[in-house]
Amino acid sequence: MRKILSCEFNPDTACVELCMEDGTLLSIDCTTVENEVANSMYQRSELDWLIYNDPLSYAELILNGDPELYLKAVTKKTPLD
Repeated sequence: MRKILSCEFNPDTACVELCMEDGTLLSIDCTTVENEVANSMYQRSELDWLIYNDPLSYAELILNGDPELYLKAVTKKTPLD
């Protein structure tokens, strides 16, 4: 994969914007990603946390990883009783 030079969340567009080593600019529409891969409020919350706190990890997850598998691993619901 190409090296990422900069990565930040743009709240005006709701996109994570990346600048790649070769000059390519990428924009990941976070709303569209959530609508496609998140099936619960817990999964949406996990994606939101990544977007605001670690946009680089979010971008790498979307571009290289399997976000559905990641979300299943980190968002396990447990009953309160």
